[in-house]
Amino acid sequence: MKTIVRASFETLGLLFLFIAFGLFFDSTYFIKYAVYGQSIANILMLIVFVFLILKGTKRAKELMLYALIIGTVGEYLFSLGFEMYTYRLKNVPIYVPPGHAIIYIVTYYFTRKAPIQQSKDKIEFLFKVFIVIYSCVFLLLGKDVFGFVLSILIIWLLRNKPKERLFYYTMFIVVAFLEIIGTRYACWKWPSTAFDCIPFLKSANPPSGISFFYFGLDLGSLWLYKQRHLIAWKRMKAIRYSISSK
Repeated sequence: MKTIVRASFETLGLLFLFIAFGLFFDSTYFIKYAVYGQSIANILMLIVFVFLILKGTKRAKELMLYALIIGTVGEYLFSLGFEMYTYRLKNVPIYVPPGHAIIYIVTYYFTRKAPIQQSKDKIEFLFKVFIVIYSCVFLLLGKDVFGFVLSILIIWLLRNKPKERLFYYTMFIVVAFLEIIGTRYACWKWPSTAFDCIPFLKSANPPSGISFFYFGLDLGSLWLYKQRHLIAWKRMKAIRYSISSK
């Protein structure tokens, strides 16, 4: 148990502290005293991003860069294009795309920790219970139909994906924390309906299952990585297939 707690703190715990601390500078609380808060948040995020890039393995570095690219495109598309959510200054803050990459890689590090892998099934079950309770509470108290539908979709899509479940369940919890902090700080806000144009999909601020859209970040990053290392990836799949068929 101690090893699980330690592994969790070294990854998710530090990530949660950084989210709460870093976003505070872009909050309506801080800007009462200084208008340059978003610049501070930008600098802090870039420092941590560069630190993780320098510290990471070759694969981690590459995945973080792909996540940065996809995160940048996704932010401009969903925030400024589709107006799915709106940032405080009606822009896409510099800290957001590298923030996506940091969340992505730290979640990956957490799921790869030995103590977490050893208790994988139990942790998955607890996380799934959390997701169900969390989305139901938002549905009942916040009329969050949009978030509830997305949460159900996440669980349904992962029903036959045992290798991916822990990563995406963990991502759900990380994004839930991020969204609660970000919206409470008023760094960004979500409209009362999905995409502010689908009346029957009422949404909370934030919607509970919004981590659904992080599927694209992960799948896109992995796809780019595979294309970059196509021969090696095919060789690895062939080896796995030969082992499993024996």
